[in-house]
Parts: sequence; C-alpha cells; structure tokens
Amino acid sequence: MHCDKRNLFYIGLALGASLLILGGVLIPVGDKIIHETINKEGVLEEGTLAYENWIQTGSPVYRQFWLFHVKNPSEIMNHGAKPMLEQRGPYTYRIRQLPKDIVSVNSNHTISYQQPFSAVFQPNMSAGSDTEQITALNLAAAAVPSLYPPISHDFVNLVLNMAKASLFQNRTVAELLWGYDDPILQAIKAKDTTTGLFYPYNGTTDGIYNVYTGKDDINKVAVIESWMNNTKLTFWDDPYCDMINGTDASSFPPFLHDRKQLHFFSSDICRSIFAEFELKKKLKGIPVHRFVIPPKALASSLENPDNHCYCKDMSVSQNCTFGGILGISVCKDKKPIYISLPHFLYASDEIVNAVDGLSPNKEEHETFLDVEPVTGFTLQVAKRIQINLMFKPSKKIKILRKIKKPIFFPIVWLNETGTVDNKTAEMFKNTLTDRMTALGFAQLILICVGSLIFLLCAAALCNTALNDKETEGSMEEEAAEQEGSWQMATSKTQERKTLNKLQAAILVNS
Repeated sequence: MHCDKRNLFYIGLALGASLLILGGVLIPVGDKIIHETINKEGVLEEGTLAYENWIQTGSPVYRQFWLFHVKNPSEIMNHGAKPMLEQRGPYTYRIRQLPKDIVSVNSNHTISYQQPFSAVFQPNMSAGSDTEQITALNLAAAAVPSLYPPISHDFVNLVLNMAKASLFQNRTVAELLWGYDDPILQAIKAKDTTTGLFYPYNGTTDGIYNVYTGKDDINKVAVIESWMNNTKLTFWDDPYCDMINGTDASSFPPFLHDRKQLHFFSSDICRSIFAEFELKKKLKGIPVHRFVIPPKALASSLENPDNHCYCKDMSVSQNCTFGGILGISVCKDKKPIYISLPHFLYASDEIVNAVDGLSPNKEEHETFLDVEPVTGFTLQVAKRIQINLMFKPSKKIKILRKIKKPIFFPIVWLNETGTVDNKTAEMFKNTLTDRMTALGFAQLILICVGSLIFLLCAAALCNTALNDKETEGSMEEEAAEQEGSWQMATSKTQERKTLNKLQAAILVNS
C-alpha cells in the first residue's frame, strides 16, 4: 500500500516538474515568437501591418483651435494697458486624411515621403462657425517692426499709416488661420499679399522625410535619417540643437518597456524634442505607456543647460532666463513667433502674468502620447501648441508708442488629436494583445499548477517517509522489549537451576 502511494507521489513530482519546465520554456519561446512577429510586421514595407497604418492613418486626426479674443484693444494701444483675453473655440478641422506621398524606396533600407496637408472644417465638432469674427492681433502690423532695425522705424510707421493699420483687427476664424489679403503687404507691394497663421496650408507639405524601414534593424524603424535632404538642421547654429532625433511621433521603434524617454522631431517647432514616461494605462483594452512633454523640455538654460542654443534674443528673454517659451524666428523668416504650451503652461511667471485671461493646467494643456510598448505604435496623441507673437515698444511707430515692454502675445492654441478607432483597436488586440495575454496566462498557469503539484507531492513524500520512520522505530522498541523480557526469563531460569544444584549438593554432604 505504501509502495503504491509513493509511486503516485513520484509521478506527481515528475508531472509538476514537467509543467514547471514547460512554463519556463514558454517564456523564451513566447518572446521569440513575439520578436519574430514584430520583426516581420513592424517593417515599413508594403504588406505589413506597420506599413498599412503608417502610409495612411486609419483613425481620423483632428486639429482643434482656440483663438484669443482681445477684449480691450483700444486701452492696450492708447494707454499701454494689460491685455485682457478671452478664449474662443474650439474650431475643429479634420487633417491628414490624405495618404503619404511616397517619393522613393531606397537601397539603404530607407523610404522617402512627404505628407500632403489638408484641413476640412467640422461644424458638428466646433463651438461655432469659422466665419465668426475675432478681435485679434494684427499679424503684419505687430511683426513688421521686428523685421527692420530701429533706424528704419520711421519708414515702417509711414507704411503702417498708409495702410491705416491698427495693432488689432477684426477677422474671421478662417481668415486668421488660413489667410487673408493684408493691407500692409499690399501697401509695400509684396509679391504675395496673403498672410495667416498657417498660410499656405492646403495642398502643401512640410518637406521630404527620409526614414529607416527597419528591414535591416527593427530598432531603427521610422527613425528619421534626413529631412529636407539634410541629416541635421541649419536653424540653430549649434551641433546639439541642430540634431534631428527620433521619429515623427506617429510611431517609434518597438519594445519600449524600459524606455524613460522618447525623442521625436516636429517641423511645427523647428526642433527635436523629447517626452518622458509618466504612467501605464489601458486604451480600449490595450496596455499603453503614456509619455508627456516635461517642464524641462522648454525650460530656460538655467534649469536645463541643453537648451542654451535655443535662446537667440537675449534682450526679450532677460538673458535667457525666461522658460516655457521657444522663439522660432530663425525658421520663420525672422518673424517674431514664439511657441509655448497652451496658456503658457510651465512658462515663467513674468510671461504668464503679462496678460489676463489665461488659466494654465496640466490636464488640458500638456502634450502626451500613448504608445503601445511592444510595437511602438502611437495609439493616441494630443499635441498641444500655442502660437504667440512678440512685439516691443517703439517711439517711432505710432501704434507701439504706448507699449511699455516686450509682450509675448497669445494668438491661438491648437490640440492635434488622434485616437485609434474601435475597428483598428479590435484588430490590434486580436493579432497581438490577446495572443500575448493568452501566452502570459498559459505561462503563469503552467508555472503555478506545476509548482503546486510538485510541492504537494514533495510534502506528501516527506510525510510518508516520516511516518515510516516512526513505525520502524516503534517496532524496534517492541522487539527490544521482547528480547529484554526473554533474556530476563532465561536469567531467572538459570538462577533457579543453579540454586537447585546448590541445594542438592548440600543434601549430599549432609
């Protein structure tokens, strides 16, 4: 009986050990399967999952615009009053509905493309029509003085008077965003008299990108090799600031589980920038890692020395001590355009407090990317940027005489959003996430069940061995007792015999 039990326990030990080994083997095997799948489907070439999502996003991408309506234009211009602003919007446009235009597939495992721009107004997603009027900064009037040295400001003032220009103007949302005929440009007989925040846009591109396909090295997939036929920028006159780092943020190289930073290039801000890991979450049932633009990305060079080369105007930045703002005049034909996060989030107090009507908060105004860590696909993005125009006092220019100090004036902020749609999310889960989850569960179950069976059988064997030892000890004690009793009885018998012999001898002698 004991023998049968022991055999069962030994079989259980073997089974538990086998399950443990199988669960352990599945870990590297599963990892290999995943890596092989990503190495195949993550490459940017026709027929792969990555290519289909890269060539044209299956999910709609929108740009929401909030414009700043100026409530006290006369007081600002005539008395140097503090600007009072009111946010209006959103005015929503669908963008990026056109596929990438492939320029060439190259022999060095790169692909060249350009992204055609288009914007289609979405009335049902907007706070009103884009024909609504906004009182806004006069773009040309505010910018022109910075394009000419103070010695030429008498001429600038003459041109502004000829055009009957004010520092502020009433324009429709569509005009401010996409362009209008400007009287100042007409007065100076400019070749192109149209101006606007994003003019020209429809039908244009931001240049040719050359990116790695990942065919030879999956860790380089979607990384930008060159932009506008240059492997580095020419704006900042500095080796560090002129680097083109990372991807265009629509996707990243795979296996991001331990990555703390993601680098990407944005032509909107004329530089590379980085996002830092913040948290793990689920998006439509898919585990993602959220990366956000941290305060130090746009901090002053005092807080982040790496940013020293982005400061180009020592006078308006108070010797590069202002943070949270980026001057991009170097790539915008010297126009005094400054980029920040919406409502000057993370900007220096002097910048935020120079105007009324702003309420910066992290939840509404930060830029974030939700990236699936195995494939590197960006499944949700909120790219938030504010466009500001800087203007300064000028004694020679009438509309600027009452201005007391340089002002970074907010004009508009945008939120470019895209979220994986339900159909794509289901396909993604079916082809990758669910399989990975099932594989993980199988590994866990095999290891747990194998461990449990092994431990229970080992414990049972130990218990059986202990019981057998105790039984054997009892039997030995009983045998010893019986042997002792027999020896005692034998001794007594011998004693009686000896006594009888003595008694017989005594009688004979008598």
